[in-house]
Amino acid sequence: MGKKIAAIKKAIDQTRLYSVEDAIANVKENSFVKFDETLEVAINLGVDPRHSDQMVRGMVSLPAGSGKDVKVAVICKDDKVADAKAAGADMAGSTEIIEDIKAGNIAFDVCIATPDMMGLIGQVARVLGPKGLMPNPKLGTVTVDVATAVKNAKSGQVEYRVEKAGIIHAGIGKISFADADLVKNAEALISSVVKAKPAGAKGTYVKKIHLSSTMGPSFKVDLSTISN
Repeated sequence: MGKKIAAIKKAIDQTRLYSVEDAIANVKENSFVKFDETLEVAINLGVDPRHSDQMVRGMVSLPAGSGKDVKVAVICKDDKVADAKAAGADMAGSTEIIEDIKAGNIAFDVCIATPDMMGLIGQVARVLGPKGLMPNPKLGTVTVDVATAVKNAKSGQVEYRVEKAGIIHAGIGKISFADADLVKNAEALISSVVKAKPAGAKGTYVKKIHLSSTMGPSFKVDLSTISN
């Protein structure tokens, strides 16, 4: 596998810049594995996330979906359980889900909670937080409208968060998607990250953008081809 990647990288002009459309086309052309890879986006930002006023975090709905089967858990009181399950939640309940989390049984990708349950969820904050699963009102995962939150999570909503090195990584669909759909998803993510620019960010905000598949080489996007 390493030899294949090395050979492909050697054949690619690493200095060339691509439009989003061309980058996606090249990612597809250079996919060599037998499974349906994810299109990955890496955005280098001019921020230092160690400072609270330079943290970049948000949620974006991908127009063409993510291609991923997202498992959703809703922590709520009994009167909201039926709404959550009707909207497509994989599990919904109160203390029983919290006890499962304490026991290390985390069988979900997104955790949604109603505001009146946040006190109890505090018991497992140290478990959910490091995994990026802690419900957050700014991300729409703490809400009384659990049905809408579940539908959004199931339909291709993706959370992003800047890492220590100032980079955002996100998967935005499968490379089997139509090129036009992947372009829409990429543009939606980039636009959301740009709008999430923190007040403390100084100088150039978006420094670099690379697109790649799960196992394939990356292609650098020409930032001048991206609209403001």
